[in-house]
Amino acid sequence: MSTSVQPPSPVVSESEKVSESELRNRYSNDDEKIGVETTVSSADGDEALRLVGKERTAQFSEEYNRKLRRKLDFLIPPLCAAVYFTQFLDKTSLNYASIMGLPITGQNYNLVSMAFYLGFLFWEFPTVYLSQKTRVAKYLGVNVVIWGAVLMLHSVGTSFGAFFALRFLLGMCESCVAPILILIISMFYKKDEQVCTPLFSPPRYVDELNLSRQATRISWFYVMNGLTQVFGGFVAYGISFNDGHLLAPYKIIYILLGGLAIIVGIAVLIWMPDSPVLARFLTEEERIAALERVRDDQGGTENKNLKMNQVKEALTDVRTWLIVLTTLMTSIPNGGISNFSNIIIKSFGYTSKQTLILSTPGGLVAASMTLFCGWYSDKKKERMIPIVIALIPTIVGSAMMVGLNHSGSKGALLFAVYLVGTFGSALSTVYAWNASNTSGHTKKSTVNALTLFTFSIGNIIGTEIFQPKDAPDYIPGKIAIMVLLTVQLFICFLLRYIHIRMNKTKMRLLEEEKARRGWTDEDVQRERERHAFLDLTDKQ
Repeated sequence: MSTSVQPPSPVVSESEKVSESELRNRYSNDDEKIGVETTVSSADGDEALRLVGKERTAQFSEEYNRKLRRKLDFLIPPLCAAVYFTQFLDKTSLNYASIMGLPITGQNYNLVSMAFYLGFLFWEFPTVYLSQKTRVAKYLGVNVVIWGAVLMLHSVGTSFGAFFALRFLLGMCESCVAPILILIISMFYKKDEQVCTPLFSPPRYVDELNLSRQATRISWFYVMNGLTQVFGGFVAYGISFNDGHLLAPYKIIYILLGGLAIIVGIAVLIWMPDSPVLARFLTEEERIAALERVRDDQGGTENKNLKMNQVKEALTDVRTWLIVLTTLMTSIPNGGISNFSNIIIKSFGYTSKQTLILSTPGGLVAASMTLFCGWYSDKKKERMIPIVIALIPTIVGSAMMVGLNHSGSKGALLFAVYLVGTFGSALSTVYAWNASNTSGHTKKSTVNALTLFTFSIGNIIGTEIFQPKDAPDYIPGKIAIMVLLTVQLFICFLLRYIHIRMNKTKMRLLEEEKARRGWTDEDVQRERERHAFLDLTDKQ
């Protein structure tokens, strides 16, 4: 796999050829004045700083970078997609089991659904800390293997206590997925290659803003949310024909999905790179090129030091709390829909087998919306509008389910359920914002942890909006989804306004600094390159 694409030699002048040891020696001084106000120790820099130094020492041709990018695409996005596919499939396994003989019903079912997010919430901050102190990919792989084993143990449990404990452990293991995938993607891919366009970036000239020309490259691994619904629905439908003499159908699905997770976890342990510096499938030259590719983004790669000043900056940044609010508004519907969608479809008058097969088109609708949002972002160079587009069908679908209740229009109600699933594109984009709009390893980890913490809180609340006393119509829960996502529309536009203002302010300050210092465009670019791997935050 590591030799599938071999890039040609880079374009490097003789004067620019510097050995790794020379680079390490050149930039080993303790303190260096950066600009006027920022003093940064080289010891506080990224892991990448020790390999490529503060200033660009090699230029790689566009052809070289394109082939290197293709080599990265061959390994990293498929592995990320496999992890995301497995996580969502395992997380929603309870949804399939709920109509396949699961012995947990009523309020106990709500509590078992909640247990996953309680575990997620309990372990989110510790898992972010542990992932920063260890090899991130190896830590991820171990967690995937463990949660596969935990999922298989669901086939043994029969009591409420057993299922609650197992779901709690499952949530703990899966809490590491989003923050680690965000870090890995941001370490290897430039902002304009990630799932969405950066809404806020360090100061640069407008004509240098390459706005999301390749937004769809990584967006397809978020398509896994929809594809898991299709895959899981067909697998559960096939298993539902089992007579249950040897194993109940719900036990079979837990064993199969758990085994799949273990296989994916082993693949991650073997092939997923921890960072460009430690990417064994790249040559030494390619590792340097991979780091130089992301230098201009000034997002850094990896740093194992916990920096309290970056934690403080994350907590005092208004954008952090707007993202937290956004996550809450979209996670509450997610907690309800991901656990109750099959129960809702069955309430329209379908059998269990019909429900399992009829749930699959909803996955295709969700996947199509994700692809459309990526395409629209590419085409129109917009970031917020695609999110609004993803939210509107969910609001309409919720309104249809409320308005057509007891109408007997099973087809229209089923179509409404399909529409409701489109909001997942908005939730996944929040994670992409964190990757492309936040710099500084500790700050990024803090924002990711807060996002996932809020995700847990929202999903915990979401499991309780569909109460047994409201069955089978669940009208209050459907109204709650409609109201929450309507409020979220306004938050989207507020975020957009704030980012536009911040970018304009940055551009004005940069022009003033250029005039004061007499800098040319080349001087600005050189300063950006020198800062790239010093583990500075976006504000620094």
